[in-house]
Amino acid sequence: MRHFLDLSDAGGDAIAAMINDAQDRKAARSEWPKGRPDADAPLGGHVLGMIFEKNSTRTRVSFDIAMRQLGGTALILDSGTTQLGRGESIADTARVLSRMVDAIMIRTDDHAKALEMARHATVPVINGLTDRSHPCQIVADLLTMIEHDKALPGLELAWLGDGNNVLHSILEAAALMKFNVRIGAPKGYEPEPEFVEMARAGGAQVTLTQDADKAVAGADIVVTDTWVSMGQEHVHNKLAAMAPFQVSNRLMGLAKPDAKFLHCLPAHVGEEVTEDVFESDQSVVFDEAENRIHAQKSVLLWCFDKI
Repeated sequence: MRHFLDLSDAGGDAIAAMINDAQDRKAARSEWPKGRPDADAPLGGHVLGMIFEKNSTRTRVSFDIAMRQLGGTALILDSGTTQLGRGESIADTARVLSRMVDAIMIRTDDHAKALEMARHATVPVINGLTDRSHPCQIVADLLTMIEHDKALPGLELAWLGDGNNVLHSILEAAALMKFNVRIGAPKGYEPEPEFVEMARAGGAQVTLTQDADKAVAGADIVVTDTWVSMGQEHVHNKLAAMAPFQVSNRLMGLAKPDAKFLHCLPAHVGEEVTEDVFESDQSVVFDEAENRIHAQKSVLLWCFDKI
């Protein structure tokens, strides 16, 4: 059973294979209608059940379109209109859905729920986002970096802002794909130490600093995310702490001249990034968003042992 709850479930070789597959499939369908299946339709007849306990645009649409392009279909479930919202257990939901669909994607606030789903499911389970990690997003990010001529081994990636789930998956990717991460974050908002240790154990250089300039200097890639996630409290205190880490033209000027800016979206332009950076030629955020489709396709194919 191939679950995809974190990048390490697949490993570096498989992630590289996913990226290669995504590039090939993306190129092969250039100029095609978005809903037209790939020529080989490798998941014909397969159904993906998608559980949403958190709002979603990119994850929802990209998995749906990914399944259509692979020849399958997707079924959207949310806690407000299913028995999950009335107290049915994750375990029972997993066992029921395993009898009805071929794979399950879950987007939830608690990583333990994804783990519980995988423990009881007899079909592949994919982490569409949890409070701990966001591996599908990072496959798309790696694809985007490579498309923009960034070799992963030895790459210098700068992260500015909150040490959140996206950064956790970036650190995991750094260990697997051998690139370095400089983290500019205010005191008290660093990533979980286990992810820093994991990256370093894998050979990545990880720098933590409270100086945004030091984090960005000479970087190939600059990444940020929204400072306030859905449901978080004490917003005003957090915004004040994050203000020095806003990605601005001045900060981007410290990175390499050909550096690219990434953001998983949705963005709060004027908070974590200025409008002139977000709309600049260095910004590849919409390539990154589109690549969620192509990355998701390869994740799905890996789960079905077709990569």
